[in-house]
Amino acid sequence: MAEATRSAPPASPEPADPPKTPEGSASVFTVERRGIDAVPDAERQGGPSRLFGLWAGTNTTVFTVVYGALVVSFGLSFWYAVALIVVGNILGFAVTGLTSLQGPRTGTSTHSVSRAAFGPRGGKLPALLSWVMLVGFEAGGMVLIVLAGLALLDQAGVTTGTPVKLLVIAVAAGLQMLLPLSGYHLIMKVQKYFAWIFAAMFAVMAFLVVPKADFGTHGDAPSLVTVSLVLAMVTASGGLSWADMGSDYSRYLPADSAPRKVFACAALGGMVPNILLQVLGAAVATATTNAADPVSGLPEILPGWFTTPYLLLAIVSLLAVNTTDMYSSGLNLLAVGIPIKRWMVVFVDLTLCTAITLWAVFSADFYTLLSNFLSLIVLWLGPWAAVYLTDWALRRGRYHVPSLFPKESGSEGIYWHKGGIRPAGLIAVLLGFAAAVLWVDSTVFTGPLSDAAGGLDLSVFAGALVAGVTYWLLARRTVRAEAELTATL
Repeated sequence: MAEATRSAPPASPEPADPPKTPEGSASVFTVERRGIDAVPDAERQGGPSRLFGLWAGTNTTVFTVVYGALVVSFGLSFWYAVALIVVGNILGFAVTGLTSLQGPRTGTSTHSVSRAAFGPRGGKLPALLSWVMLVGFEAGGMVLIVLAGLALLDQAGVTTGTPVKLLVIAVAAGLQMLLPLSGYHLIMKVQKYFAWIFAAMFAVMAFLVVPKADFGTHGDAPSLVTVSLVLAMVTASGGLSWADMGSDYSRYLPADSAPRKVFACAALGGMVPNILLQVLGAAVATATTNAADPVSGLPEILPGWFTTPYLLLAIVSLLAVNTTDMYSSGLNLLAVGIPIKRWMVVFVDLTLCTAITLWAVFSADFYTLLSNFLSLIVLWLGPWAAVYLTDWALRRGRYHVPSLFPKESGSEGIYWHKGGIRPAGLIAVLLGFAAAVLWVDSTVFTGPLSDAAGGLDLSVFAGALVAGVTYWLLARRTVRAEAELTATL
């Protein structure tokens, strides 16, 4: 799959009408020290349009092209593939847009806001699962970065033995550290420029590929099973995989940012490049049988002179994706409650990613591992997103921020419930997870309902539906009461 925290205590009152920090005045070249605590009004700046640049830069990558090629590998013609690519990305990135709305209202990260639905202690579980997921994506990206680097050296006539592979892995880890270590301000600025650079390179690639593609083969209409498998893959690998970090990047926006603009910029920023590049990937797949390999497969269809620029594009774009993942990964580990600085988590993640990369480069079938990982990740992510958004809708976006941070505020707050856990949230996710398991169809495991239906994969949608409805039934009264109470606090 695409393969993608802060300081003043939230309970401390802010002075009336604090002065706004002029946009761009925050240094982008210093290590960000803020944790998951709420961003003060004085540090909120910019407009929702900056989210478009962030998500466009993050999603304009060779990984996105590969997913488009994988769609055609299900036996679809080009035009059927395009239709499912459009539908899947609209569904997925609508979720990313919705999970970006809470950031400006609360000033904190996604999994800090998630505590309202699960309780301050209950919210630690989804935050931990999210961290594990992001480390997996980061490791997948680093493996491809290393493979692309080795391919570049092969182009230059360098023998890539074990010492060279170790050196390339070390260099990749060093490069990967830079942007996530600096933090939000540099990431937002750099990703905006990356989006334009990557778009220009992929436009050249499209110009080279389109004349060789076969757009004329229509074929029979895909079966319902094929449609379900493709929609599950496109939805989960695209917008849904970014959903649990939506507010991580919108929380620095002013509290009065227009929700419609926040939603549109976050959703379209990821949706537009994903659709365009996955369509490009589908076109590539009609001209080569090895398009699912982004390092050695895709370049087969490209002229020799473009191979080196393509591999450089692959490396830089994957570094950009991992940057977004690593920043949110640090926030998620803080939301788990581990007493560690955000910038220190970068080193933790890099250590794990380097170890996984060593294993993958020297001994593992990386593509099989990645496919298995992605096919199982939706089992918890869809239910979590459904509970998170149902909770947000029930309370109409009204949160009592000090209650999200009971230790800092000095009181348990209104989300404490039973020992810091809201049972309704965890029960809903567990039931949603069970529904997803029953309907999943992957190379690792096929659920009994999916098997009985001939391989139909409804895991993403069944898991989300069951979790959302369960949470609404169990928590609607208490959540609405909390929302009313929030208005009086």
